[in-house]
Amino acid sequence: MLYLDHAATTPPYDEVIDAVAEVMKLHYGNPSSIHKLGMQAEKLLNSSKDVIAGLLGVLPQEIIYTSCGTESNNMAIKGVAYNYRNRGNHMITTQIEHPSVLEVFKQLEKEGFRVTYLPVDERGIVSLDALQEALSEETILVSVMQVNNEVGSVQPIEEIGKLLAAYPKTIFHVDAVQSLTKLPLPPKAWRVDLFSASAHKFRGPKGVGFLYKQEGIHLLPLLGGGGQEYGLRSGTENVPLLVGMAKALRLSMEHMAEKSAKRYELRRRLVQGIADIPELALTGSQAEAETAPHIVHFSFPGMKAEVVVHALEKRDIYISTKSACGSGESDPSKVMLAMGCSRERAVSGLRVSFSDTHSLADADQFLSALRQTVQELAPMLHQTSARKGQRK
Repeated sequence: MLYLDHAATTPPYDEVIDAVAEVMKLHYGNPSSIHKLGMQAEKLLNSSKDVIAGLLGVLPQEIIYTSCGTESNNMAIKGVAYNYRNRGNHMITTQIEHPSVLEVFKQLEKEGFRVTYLPVDERGIVSLDALQEALSEETILVSVMQVNNEVGSVQPIEEIGKLLAAYPKTIFHVDAVQSLTKLPLPPKAWRVDLFSASAHKFRGPKGVGFLYKQEGIHLLPLLGGGGQEYGLRSGTENVPLLVGMAKALRLSMEHMAEKSAKRYELRRRLVQGIADIPELALTGSQAEAETAPHIVHFSFPGMKAEVVVHALEKRDIYISTKSACGSGESDPSKVMLAMGCSRERAVSGLRVSFSDTHSLADADQFLSALRQTVQELAPMLHQTSARKGQRK
């Protein structure tokens, strides 16, 4: 089996699986309980937060545990909107954000907030000039993902942070679900006030994530309850998964530069191989400064993406179409359309995503299978074109 869908989810480390199982078995106390078992669980909860904060160069109290990236994004965006609406009702995001961001802004628009959706260019990158033009004294939030989950384009987060330094009342949120452990994101140096993360994207367990919230930023809680997580996220903490997340983050960030270099090496091999197949078209920029190290996106114009996915699946190779949250849909990719791609290309987009555990031999295996698949499917395109010609 060759699993190349790491942007959708990642296989957890063996050490993470063992840690989660051990905590579930031995440390099942409620961390809010005052007895010994509860205090043991609370100690694990706090030590996990210390590990995460230390790895990110932030304070432990700036880490808010959540259930996933979607909850983290909702907490950040709605929390800012509701808490700071006395400052203004304008917010800015981009046209290519994850649904857990775009759908939140659509909800807020129905509540009277005004949202600017910045366009992107053919590389899938937002314009700093467009952001500057959209900003005003009424802007309370700018939310921009660091890495697009579908095509892998990298947004200029550091430059956006510098631009927003002139707008101290505007809060900056980054969806870092696809970028954390893949690319640098120093929140203090880059003036990032909030960023979202999800453990299963860096070989941790599903069902757990966190939100970095800089001290001094206040959010209106989305859940009322027992007051856990400094009153921002009530509910009994899932200690086994939190321990697993901290361990996965530590393992993923060890030797991060070397791992990134290996991913880019794999990416170069894949890009070259795909470029050599005339029926396929790479999506966006291939400059390494403008794209994530673990994602390659391309299209097979005229062929529905799911046909290619299932053809490769028969060879025990697994890739995806669009994002995992929308991969079951046959509609054209909104991200590709926003980048100026034709509808024909936007319904045929394919995403390959991988990790530092993959090898050049894995890349070559995939490329060989892809070439065979294209050769098998290409005649279908000619038949379709012929039928269209006959109808004319």
